[in-house]
Amino acid sequence: MIRKAENQKIEHKCIRNGIGETEMHLIGESVDELYGKGRLFNRMIIQPGNSIGEHKHEGDNEIFYFLSGTGTYNDNGTIVEVGPGDVTVCNDGELHGLKNTGDVPLEFIALILFS
Repeated sequence: MIRKAENQKIEHKCIRNGIGETEMHLIGESVDELYGKGRLFNRMIIQPGNSIGEHKHEGDNEIFYFLSGTGTYNDNGTIVEVGPGDVTVCNDGELHGLKNTGDVPLEFIALILFS
């Protein structure tokens, strides 16, 4: 299967009471597509000044792989700068959040897998 960029579903929404909306390109659109191993595989874009609010993962973990832009990642209360090539992992029971602190869009791949 090939899902061409022009055919991908795109959603814009505020995530976890963050600031502004996050653009979500739905790559893996269902648990079935991820063979029951996870629930999300998306390309995400956060505009400058916008964020994904701090939240805790329960029953799953989330991995971010950063493609472009810069931001700050909340890793269980520790704020760390992130940029292209960086990878973050929020394990089951941990919390995280993300803010675009740069002046260009912050683009990354997000994958949520069940524990």
